[in-house]
Amino acid sequence: MIIPVKIAVDAMGGENSPSKVIKGIEIHCLNSSNIFYNIFGNQNLIEPMIKKSKISKDIYKIIHTEKFIKDSDSPLSAAKKGKDTSMWLAIESLKDDNSDAIVSAGNTGALFVIAKLNLNMIENIDKPALSALWPNKNGMNIVLDLGANIDCNEKNLLDFSLMGAALHKSLFDKEESKVALLNIGSEELKGNNIIKNTFQILNENKNPLFEFKGYIEGNHIMDGNINVIVTDGFTGNIALKTAEGTANFITDELKKAFNSSFIGKISAFLNLKNLKNFKNKLDPRLYNGAILLGLDKPVIKSHGSTDEVGFANSLKVCEKIIKGKLIEKIKKNII
Repeated sequence: MIIPVKIAVDAMGGENSPSKVIKGIEIHCLNSSNIFYNIFGNQNLIEPMIKKSKISKDIYKIIHTEKFIKDSDSPLSAAKKGKDTSMWLAIESLKDDNSDAIVSAGNTGALFVIAKLNLNMIENIDKPALSALWPNKNGMNIVLDLGANIDCNEKNLLDFSLMGAALHKSLFDKEESKVALLNIGSEELKGNNIIKNTFQILNENKNPLFEFKGYIEGNHIMDGNINVIVTDGFTGNIALKTAEGTANFITDELKKAFNSSFIGKISAFLNLKNLKNFKNKLDPRLYNGAILLGLDKPVIKSHGSTDEVGFANSLKVCEKIIKGKLIEKIKKNII
């Protein structure tokens, strides 16, 4: 008998919840198999939605609570409010081994604080890192840290390299993981002392999980020659927001160009397939699901403003890292 993957779902976090969460579960379960959902939230709201969906009654359990953490709550107040909220109970089920991973679209700061209060760090990992998927010309990048740690030392960046490569292998097991440090230049002398020291250590100490490829500049992140990009949380968050803003700008300007004239509309119609592919490449819903790496259980953060398609994708990321044995890969290869 195959044991199902058990996903704890905070049904009350984020915009338009629990509606988008239940619809996301429906999309995911219709495209996956051997999954069981522990759904935490207000049963009076959740149950009628499930009854209207195609979710089988055999693949979920609702754990009722009327309390939830608001987006406006500070991490400290959320932790104090915590123990009966949907987010806390979902993470607690992970702690107690009743679930294999958790997905929440709720308050990011609260999720990190409550996760750290309930879960242990992987041995020899000093700090957790927030990682996410970015598209490139050949497939997908893993980029970390994206804001969990403003200041990082050499040990942190070394840990991030290993955890990022382990995540990449869990999601894309047929690809070779290629790690690079985000820097202001590709030459060995460029960058601050922490970056240069990390470069030297990675260059001299080979890890069987990945190939170290040196430095990468911001304008080459999307080239596809590297698939694991490592940086501190300050730089990573700026890079993330810049990439998101650029993608939105290009999409908006393209819409304006095609809608500005009759010829533009004809051109759009003739290039409908290519435009659809272009839109999908830049659609953030298809890359939704940031992973908090470094804890001994998988914690996945869905974007709070995403819709059911985006939430379903975060569930898919969750499923893949469990089946890909992410935590085991990190523990096996940690320095």
